[in-house]
Amino acid sequence: MKIAVVGCGVAGMAAALALARRGCQVQLLEAFAEPRPLGSGLLLQPSGLAALKVLDLAEPVIVRGARVDELDGRDLAGRRVMAMRYADWRPQAFGVGVHRATLFGVLHEALAPAGVEVRTGVEIVGWEDPDAPRLIDAAGGVHGPFDLVVVADGAASRLRELLRPRAKAPVYPWGAVWANARDPDGVFAGALSQRYDRASTMMGVLPIGRGPDGDADLVSFFWSLPVAQMDSFLTGDLDAWRARALAMWPQAAPILAQLDRPEVFSRATYRDVRIGDWSSGRFLLIGDAAHGTSPQLGQGANLGLIDAVELAERLTPDVVKSVRGYQAARRRHAGLYQFISRWLTPLFQSGGWLGPFVRDWLFTPGSKAPGARQIAAFVLTGTLRLGRTPKALRP
Repeated sequence: MKIAVVGCGVAGMAAALALARRGCQVQLLEAFAEPRPLGSGLLLQPSGLAALKVLDLAEPVIVRGARVDELDGRDLAGRRVMAMRYADWRPQAFGVGVHRATLFGVLHEALAPAGVEVRTGVEIVGWEDPDAPRLIDAAGGVHGPFDLVVVADGAASRLRELLRPRAKAPVYPWGAVWANARDPDGVFAGALSQRYDRASTMMGVLPIGRGPDGDADLVSFFWSLPVAQMDSFLTGDLDAWRARALAMWPQAAPILAQLDRPEVFSRATYRDVRIGDWSSGRFLLIGDAAHGTSPQLGQGANLGLIDAVELAERLTPDVVKSVRGYQAARRRHAGLYQFISRWLTPLFQSGGWLGPFVRDWLFTPGSKAPGARQIAAFVLTGTLRLGRTPKALRP
């Protein structure tokens, strides 16, 4: 079976790798001349780690990353608003914070040995003959024909507009700036820590282990803000901002001291992707191209990894039929997390008082209730699902 994967992100590389190991002939087509990761750190959940285990890549990622045992979110008074512990789901469970470039490198290094043909500088802009797709690039080159085209070109996918003209993918009004820093004393080890001032200000620190250049004891720091304010933040008075952040979170002083110039920050914006069916004949959308959402549950990369591995598990010679069955099953899982993330977003990223009032009213008592803690941990792990989880993907 000959398959094209468009997009060299986490979902695209994982899909190419999983399909190649199933005996498919895979071409991975990437628009950039040199594929590169976008962003800072991410949190791999038990669900995503299970997918990496199927790809025989869980161990190298865990070794390079940092173990995370809980999510600890507090308001300015130090009152715990969010308390999610993986052990409330399963005693030995944990997440892994990892530098995006580290995960990218582990996946990318596995492609060639698996027989994946990677073609860079190839921007796909259209196709011909949907029954035996040939892909057309921006330079007029033709690639194919293929039995299946997997579109994994991210939340801002251009091909999605051609496949699903009625799809909606508005940018969330709130995003974040991210930066990496050293934490040699392990002040933030073991937890994703967050601080809230209502919902208009949120910052956090995620341990991510080693960077791609070998730097150890790294953490990713993020600061939430409206997308419309990102430019002014990056060109504004960083000293004044750091003084404000330090007043909110004195324990973060060693991290904030390292964030002394605009170049250390990267922007992150998010889209609320709604497309209906992910497949159309021999075309299939996966990853953020299919179900991009806000980062409130930290599930984006995890869902993309599961998309990839489950596609390889379910694909049969009857491509169109098996892909339709696959996307129906995956939509039940990803759609559930999209719904929850969509509901949570105004509670953590918004102006006004209502969102944080509802958040504190719901989550502060819930963080102390045993039954509620188990449910919250179940959601956090990425394992909450409507329908059957394939055996290979069960953590």
